[in-house]
Amino acid sequence: MMAFDTERARFNMVEQQIRPWDVLDKRVLDTLFKIPREQFVPSEQRQFAFSDTALPIGHGETMLPPVVEGRILQSLAVAPNERVLEIGTGSGFFTACLAHLGQSVHSVDIHPDFTQSAAEKLAELNIDRVVLETGDAVNGWASNERFD
Repeated sequence: MMAFDTERARFNMVEQQIRPWDVLDKRVLDTLFKIPREQFVPSEQRQFAFSDTALPIGHGETMLPPVVEGRILQSLAVAPNERVLEIGTGSGFFTACLAHLGQSVHSVDIHPDFTQSAAEKLAELNIDRVVLETGDAVNGWASNERFD
């Protein structure tokens, strides 16, 4: 049996799924090549990390399909000097992408295990321009921060 080629799968994800969906922004495509999506996918789902499907991550939440993540990142057009507020850290993959594109990210999630897991994964990848917080951003989360 052949070993799974992660780099080939990532290349195919970007070139055969994301780019054909009119995600053409070079910074976004570079980000999706650079951030290892498979490291943010639950271990039992890892073989599907590059598939064009939503992946369950717990608490009834899912990671968005890569094509949707690419379109959202392109639509946001995060500039290198922008501070981003993300509501819903989830797996932390999108957080990592936002941090790669912008100056910094402040991400809030209602699930402490999501916050903890994302913190561990971001630290493993030396992504340090992120502040993670557990809180309910919909119902009275208090912050004096300003975001772009």
